[in-house]
Amino acid sequence: MNQDNFDNMIPVEGHDGWYRDPKSNAILNANQSDYDKYMASYNRRSQDKEEKQTLQKEVSLLKSEMSDIKSLLLTLVKNQNN
Repeated sequence: MNQDNFDNMIPVEGHDGWYRDPKSNAILNANQSDYDKYMASYNRRSQDKEEKQTLQKEVSLLKSEMSDIKSLLLTLVKNQNN
């Protein structure tokens, strides 16, 4: 949004760059650097969440594979004892 869009807005007392939309009563932040910081933080959290989900899937797959290996080893030992 450019500054012209904020001409009809009501400045929020005590918060530089914040405006209240008189039609919707919404609070808008016109500070681009605050927005950029928020988006960087959001993207970082999203990336962390995605990495965590990937690691959880990999651990589950490894557990399943270890279970399969254990079953195969037990079968081998059982067959050798017979």
